[in-house]
Amino acid sequence: MRCIVRGSLLSILLLAIVTSPAVAHTKSTSYSNWRVEKGTVHVAYTVPLVESARLRRPDEDQPPNEIVQKYLQQHLTVTDGSKACALLSAPRALSASSQFRRFEMTFQCPDEKAVALHSGAFFDLVPSHVSLAQVQTSDGRIVQQLFTQKEQTLELSGKNESLRDAGLLRYVGMGIMHIFTGVDHMSFLLGLVLISRRLRDLVFVVTGFTIGHSATLALAVTGIIRPHAEFIDALVAMTIAMIGAENIAVATHRPGRVAAGLGGALILMALGSYLKLGGLPPLLLLGAGLFASNYLMLSGHLQDAARLRIVVTVVFGLIHGFGFAADLLELRLPAEQLFSILLGFNLGVEIGQLTLVLVALGLVALLVRARLALPRPIVVDVLSAALVALGTFWFISRSYG
Repeated sequence: MRCIVRGSLLSILLLAIVTSPAVAHTKSTSYSNWRVEKGTVHVAYTVPLVESARLRRPDEDQPPNEIVQKYLQQHLTVTDGSKACALLSAPRALSASSQFRRFEMTFQCPDEKAVALHSGAFFDLVPSHVSLAQVQTSDGRIVQQLFTQKEQTLELSGKNESLRDAGLLRYVGMGIMHIFTGVDHMSFLLGLVLISRRLRDLVFVVTGFTIGHSATLALAVTGIIRPHAEFIDALVAMTIAMIGAENIAVATHRPGRVAAGLGGALILMALGSYLKLGGLPPLLLLGAGLFASNYLMLSGHLQDAARLRIVVTVVFGLIHGFGFAADLLELRLPAEQLFSILLGFNLGVEIGQLTLVLVALGLVALLVRARLALPRPIVVDVLSAALVALGTFWFISRSYG
């Protein structure tokens, strides 16, 4: 599998050229609950702080409620046939959990037989934005809807004939796109491909992701753990730096120095956080530092660390899955609906990962035939340094941002 190492160089370099290093793992999303009651439409719209910040002025951390309310009033509408329904109550701010803002507004329609819901918020700012909606019709039916830039309107009828319920396949597709638009996830996965020398090593990698996502699914549906969405992006970035550091430790045969460098930096950040200098919680940073340093020491001294590598892929699978689960839990969906959504999304993630690996293998075969493969030591040194630098930049910016 040494050819995989060489071929991955071109993949990651192309990835770095066409994408921005500031792209976060969590995608641009918003959430809404629509309730139709005899011509009256109640809307509760929840937006993450990272999204509402797009409406701020240069000197603000977050825009005032008035700005967000005005924006939502312009982009959330309800029509009855060809006429706009009257705005019964303007958007007003509600209490929301950490890292979210929540607003409510009400429309009055003269005839609910031809009601259409329109959600166009944030598509003008982020074309790839996705809005997950829960719609409760007047007859008590509850369905899930995905509003996208191409599908911003949902038409309702008396018999719900045109009501589109977002099924399993919609969320499978969403999971696939989550992989191909997640630069940090692809960086981590290709970093694992970089260090894998045999096909069975890649099998362990994919197995680790599967275990992580499955555990996320169970924990989220049962409510045992409620993830903190504000920590997810930073922890994802840390895993990228860690896999790059592992590549360096293996190549240089000096795992002790690499483990001390990465673990020491995280412990210093934990001390700074304890002294109120900002960043992630000190216990989280301390735990991350101990885990990273011990993992690097173990993998660097083992003759075959491929089976141990499943540990870090499980951890990353948990973190990645929690990023999506944290957002969905904000919708307060029934457990049976949340299970279906997370199952479809995780299946899509696995399909996307396998596709990415197969594309990398195909690219390797083409490079080998064309005799364009580079020496392995050069590839390992350059790409590992790039992964450490990129992961560190993301981790620090997301920890203190």
